[in-house]
Amino acid sequence: MKILFIGDVVGSPGREMVKEYLPKLKEKYRPHLTIINGENAASGKGITEKIYKQFMEWGAQVITMGNHTWDKKEIFEFIDDAKYMIRPANFPKGTPGKGIIYMNVNGVEAAIINLQGRTFLPAIDDPFLEVDELIEEAKKRTNIIFIDFHAEATSEKQAIGWYVNGSASAVVGTHTHTQTADERILPQGTAYITDVGMTGPYDGILGVDRDAVIKRFLTSLPVRFEVTKNGRTQLGAVVITIDNHSGKATNIERILINEDHPFFG
Repeated sequence: MKILFIGDVVGSPGREMVKEYLPKLKEKYRPHLTIINGENAASGKGITEKIYKQFMEWGAQVITMGNHTWDKKEIFEFIDDAKYMIRPANFPKGTPGKGIIYMNVNGVEAAIINLQGRTFLPAIDDPFLEVDELIEEAKKRTNIIFIDFHAEATSEKQAIGWYVNGSASAVVGTHTHTQTADERILPQGTAYITDVGMTGPYDGILGVDRDAVIKRFLTSLPVRFEVTKNGRTQLGAVVITIDNHSGKATNIERILINEDHPFFG
């Protein structure tokens, strides 16, 4: 199975990049399953039902989330009906939504898991304990297990990768919005990258207006962070190939599309 994963989509610039490049990426890589992290898709924080449905229409099959899951109040009105959207599974018990989904592609089933780190982020349930339970559950149905780990600390992301090495097919990091160049297959067959990078403004700072961020550093005063809507854009993604029988990853390819790294179909 070949899985295409697109990193944190930020605001309308990110959505436009998905709309433009997802068909081109599908044509080039021929993925069986396409996953998008959409937790920043609505003005940089959260997601709406309209955007969720747009991603589906444009060719995504699963949407993952993160620490901004609840930033748009309307999510409480549709999350339980959003069949193909998952939020971090280690949110407290009783939280709306789900943290794992199973997708059947041409008779081959894959489990997709969303988790959130706790270092420099809100203190939610332990992702290490949660991933143990979810992998045990998933293994009863499939060996193909894909994890989006939405976390701040590089060390925590690497720790999860090594912790599930050999039991999960892939661990991809999201949240920090800066693509890392450490994609690899771990020794027991788990594809890993610390951060897939963001999809959205190329000339902002992590997707938001750079002047506001610089002002915050210069003054330490509160500022309003808004998505940079004018200027160049980028797309960060990975394509991972997984053996259908063993669930071991056989290849991971990092994708970065921007003016300095043009896309060649």
